[in-house]
Formats: sequence, structure tokens, C-alpha cells
Amino acid sequence: MAAASGSARLQRCWVSPAGRHSASLIFLHGSGDSGQGVRRWIKQVLNQDLTFQHIKIIYPTAPPRPYTPMKGGISNVWFDRLKISMDCPEHLESIDGMCGMLTDLIDEEVKSGIKKSRILVGGFSMGGCMAMHLAYRNHQDVAGVFALSSFLNKASAVYQDLQKTEGTLPELFQCHGTADELVLHSWGEETNSMLKSLGVSTKFHSFPGVFHELNRAELEKLKSWILMKLPREVETQQE
Repeated sequence: MAAASGSARLQRCWVSPAGRHSASLIFLHGSGDSGQGVRRWIKQVLNQDLTFQHIKIIYPTAPPRPYTPMKGGISNVWFDRLKISMDCPEHLESIDGMCGMLTDLIDEEVKSGIKKSRILVGGFSMGGCMAMHLAYRNHQDVAGVFALSSFLNKASAVYQDLQKTEGTLPELFQCHGTADELVLHSWGEETNSMLKSLGVSTKFHSFPGVFHELNRAELEKLKSWILMKLPREVETQQE
């Protein structure tokens, strides 16, 4: 089951539509979880898989690495960080390394015939943060980005890169529980307003009383947004 060390191929599971897929969605799990784990969690919340007739959903798993908030313990995390806080510098070396591995995943989809403008990236918690780095710093031509219970550090490289960017940026869809004690709701709000001020079109949905978790109402909203960003293509459309 484990990905071979030295190979840059991320272990992943996916949900394919019955027919030919014309779009792809990359869903990144939170820290310490796995692709399989977040897929199972969504299935529990919705009582079924997150599925679409034309969209393939890919759930990659972050490779195990020492994680500083766990005192250097090994965990499936997208990158390392000093602590879960807005007020510390980002560990850019690990973030950029992972952007490279996730770029390979995007490239695989493009090689299989999916247009970049038909690929969405996003995730829960740390996965949402990773998706923002991936899209806004490396792949500004994807269809959109979603971040559930996520935030960016105050002096994030995402903000610095966007200051130098001109042109259209992918839309951001954010959801956050007001009772989240791990990633504060205010951190999500601040991230949203910073990105908005840098030219990103954003949607921010607050969920009263929701903790650091996935929630049915949030996933239903996300589903509608996904279909808006990745509508079914008319079969006669030639490109």
C-alpha cells in the first residue's frame, strides 16, 4: 500500500464517475489523516460518497514526515510548521516540496485529457491551506479553490506572490465553524479578507456552533459550488 520511497508519486484513492470524466477535483485531507480517511469521513457525513456524473475526485495522502507540533513525531502532513498559529513563519521548504508533488498530480490529469481550467483543488484544515499555496502560487489557471476550516499565516508567501500577480485568479470558496477551537473562525475570516484585498473573488460561509469538523450543510454548499465551477460540458462542444 505504501508509496515507494524516492518516487514522487503520491498514494491516493479516487471516486470515478460512471461515464467519462470531463473534470477533476483534488481533495486534500487535514493533518494526520489520509486520502482514504477524509473520503470515509465525507461518506459518514453525507451517508454516501461525494460523487458527480462527470467529475473524478482524487484523494491523495500526504507522505509521512516529522511534524513539529507533535514534537517531531511522524505524521501524514502536507508540510511542517512551528505551531498551529497565524503568527509564525511558514515552513516554505516543505510547502514548496509538496507543491511539486501535487503539481505532478495535476499534470497527470492534464495528460489524461482534462483541461487545467476544469480542475478544482481544495481541502480541509491543513489541506485547504496547502491548496491555496498550490493554486495561488503555482496554478492560477485552475477552476477554483476551496478551503474548509483553513487559514494562511499572517505573512504568507501566498500574499507576497499575489502582490506581484496581474490577471484573473481562481475563485475561493471558504467555510468555517464559529465554534472551531483549533483553527479559529477569525483566522479564516482574516485569510479571506486578505485574499479579497489582493484580487481574489471569494465566498465565505460561517457555520454557527460548528467545531473543527466537516458538516453536512457545508458539504452540500460545497457540492453546489463545485457544480457551478465545473458544469457538465455539452457533448457537442469541441475544443
